[in-house]
Amino acid sequence: MPSQTKITSFADYQLLVSEHVYDPAEDSFLLAENLTVKRGDYVLDMGTGCGILAVVAAEKASKVVAVDISPYAVRCAKENAKANHVAGKTSVVQGDLFTPIRTAEEFDLILFNAPYLPSTNIQEGSWLERAWAGGKGGRQVIDRFVCESPKYLKKGGSILLMQSTLSDVHETLHRFRRRGLEADILAKRALPFFETIVLVKAKQLS
Repeated sequence: MPSQTKITSFADYQLLVSEHVYDPAEDSFLLAENLTVKRGDYVLDMGTGCGILAVVAAEKASKVVAVDISPYAVRCAKENAKANHVAGKTSVVQGDLFTPIRTAEEFDLILFNAPYLPSTNIQEGSWLERAWAGGKGGRQVIDRFVCESPKYLKKGGSILLMQSTLSDVHETLHRFRRRGLEADILAKRALPFFETIVLVKAKQLS
């Protein structure tokens, strides 16, 4: 039976979202609203989902590499890149975090709307659940990303990481700083039930 789809809009973009793929919400939109891409930038969109950030970034980027562990997300992101006329500058690949990225690859900008909500065993969830489930404390994927991402960043490059106050933002800042990056909170938005989503910016010193 074919999966159900819906259309989500952001600015002038129309995005097709499969029922198995995370539907862009406040976190996706907050990151997109604070996304500054310089013309010619080489961008990595980790956990691309339906491809919303990859599509927005591709307007100015020279190339965007979009990665997702979910085969449904990869298919969806490819369709949205074509529908929004940026397929020529967008490469969508399936993989777990940086596993499909070559070791020597370096990016001007790395984006990640991380799975940040505390949860039980994320390996047992559906593809959709794995888009938001961050394991115990919500940091299982975030910690791996913070550890690996600086190796793929050009000098002077930046990382934008979306997470929640439920998954210890200060620990993220501390871990980035321990790896020699400048790290601060770029934006935040309060949500119901005592949660605030937070956009962390980490910058490689030039």
